[in-house]
Amino acid sequence: MTAARFAVACGVGLAAFACASPDTAIDRTEGTGELRGLALEQPFEVPEFTLTNSRGGRFDFRPETAGSLTLLFFGYTHCPDICPVQMAVLGAALDDLSYADRREIEVVFVTTDPARDTPDRLRSWLDLFDASFVGLSGELETVNEIQAGFHLPPAQIEETSHPPAAGEPYFVGHATPIVAVTGDGVARALYPSGVRQTDWRHDFPLLLRLNRSVSKPAGEAGTSGD
Repeated sequence: MTAARFAVACGVGLAAFACASPDTAIDRTEGTGELRGLALEQPFEVPEFTLTNSRGGRFDFRPETAGSLTLLFFGYTHCPDICPVQMAVLGAALDDLSYADRREIEVVFVTTDPARDTPDRLRSWLDLFDASFVGLSGELETVNEIQAGFHLPPAQIEETSHPPAAGEPYFVGHATPIVAVTGDGVARALYPSGVRQTDWRHDFPLLLRLNRSVSKPAGEAGTSGD
C-alpha cells in the first residue's frame, strides 16, 4: 500500500495525505501482525536537516534521533482540528507504554507557521500534550524543502485578497500524516489523521521491534532534547 494512493485535495487546496477516509486508509483488522499505519512499500532514507528547537538551541535531526523511533509531524499550533487531534491521540497512546519503551520514542513537531509559532508559543502548546515533545522551527522555505525530502507537499498559507494583517487569523494548508522514522534514519510508515489510540497501541510493539532490529539501542544515541 503506497502513501500516494491517499493523496487528495483538501483544506485550502493543498494536496495532503490524510484527507482520505480513515476506514479506507487504515487496516483495522485485529491480530494480523501488520501495521495499521500506511507501511511504505519503498522505505527511504530521510534528509539531514537542522532547525531551531523551542529552547533556542540547534536540533540536528539525524544525529539527535539516531537509535530512536521518531514520529515526525509538520503542522502549526493555530490549526483548528488535525494538529491538536494528532498530537492528543499520540500523547495518550504513548502514556500506555512502559517506561523503557517510551524512552525509545522521540516525537518531533515542525511548525509550518513560523511567523506565529514563537518558541514560547510552540513550547506551551506542545506541553498540553506531552512535555517531552520536541518543537522545531525555521524559515517556511526551509521547512518546505525538508518536507520535499520526505515526499510531502509544501505548506501553504491560505490565499486571501491581501496579506494577513498583524493579529489577523489565517489558516495554513499542510501535509497531515505523522512519519515514522526508525533509528537508522529511514522512513517506514505514515499515520494519517483518523488514526486512533488503539491503532497506535497495536503498532507500537511492531514499530519498536523493527527499530531495534535496524538501529542501535536508544540509550546509545545522544539526544539534546528540546
